[in-house]
Amino acid sequence: MSDHFFVVTGGPGAGKTSLITELARRGFHTIPESGRAIIREERDNAGSALPWADRAAYAERMLARDLRAYSSAEAIPGPVIFDRGIPDILGYLTLCALPVPPHVIAAARATRYNRRVFLAPYWDDIFTQDAERKQNSAEAEATCAIMRKTYAALEYEITELPLVDIEQRANFIATQLSL
Repeated sequence: MSDHFFVVTGGPGAGKTSLITELARRGFHTIPESGRAIIREERDNAGSALPWADRAAYAERMLARDLRAYSSAEAIPGPVIFDRGIPDILGYLTLCALPVPPHVIAAARATRYNRRVFLAPYWDDIFTQDAERKQNSAEAEATCAIMRKTYAALEYEITELPLVDIEQRANFIATQLSL
């Protein structure tokens, strides 16, 4: 387990990426979400490993990328904050009612983060869709619920982020990391 690895999870459009960007601006080591990068790569290359085309292939691409990111981050001293973690892939497959391959379960169990996981809850006031985020608000809420359930089942402690602006959320995380 890497006690200095922290995950920010939740549904789409809950402010995770904006928070990660602000934490990086403040000097924290951060790891971006793999999903958006994969969507861009697949679209640029006319690939099909997309959440609206081949969800299983998309999940496998995320797993490979997230395992590499985790391994690379082990050389970084001090806190590292991940925009989603490997358990998110387990949650994604469950949400999509797809079979969860044993190697995904094994990766989620073996590749551990700090016990405290930060959950960005669904927040209607900031939720928006875009070219890479096609989920509607009901899907965003369901994603948040499944991520909470997935991390709890893996014995992580959920710390819900307050519904405040990005600067205050970043202050909240910074304070929690110093405890």
